Order: sequence, then C-alpha cells, then structure tokens
Amino acid sequence: MRLPKDVEDRLAALAARTGRTKSHYAKQAIAEFLEAEEDYLLAVARLEKQRPGVPLEEVERLLGLES
Repeated sequence: MRLPKDVEDRLAALAARTGRTKSHYAKQAIAEFLEAEEDYLLAVARLEKQRPGVPLEEVERLLGLES
C-alpha cells in the first residue's frame, strides 16, 4: 500500500521507536477502522428501520443527569 511520504515517515519513526513493524501498526489501524465503520453502518441500519427514538429528557433522567 502506498502512503503519502509524511505518513510513511511517521509510521517508520513509530516502528523504529517501539521495535514493532510498520505492518503491525497498519494491521492495527485497519482493524480499528473496520470496527468503527461496522459500528457506524449498524447504527445507520437501525435508524433506517425507523425505530422510535428516546427523547433527550428521558436519556437524562435514565442517566441521572436531570437539572
């Protein structure tokens, strides 16, 4: 995978400082990205089912954040 030079330089410096490989950090970043994207898509799918929302006042009450 080709990265912009500044990103490649930062990745190489991190790998050198920590003794880990650049691949290690690339795999970790991709896994975290996929997790976030999958969570986002799940949230969108649930919203598209038009499930009833919870009013802010109810959330505040449930969390004990009432003013």
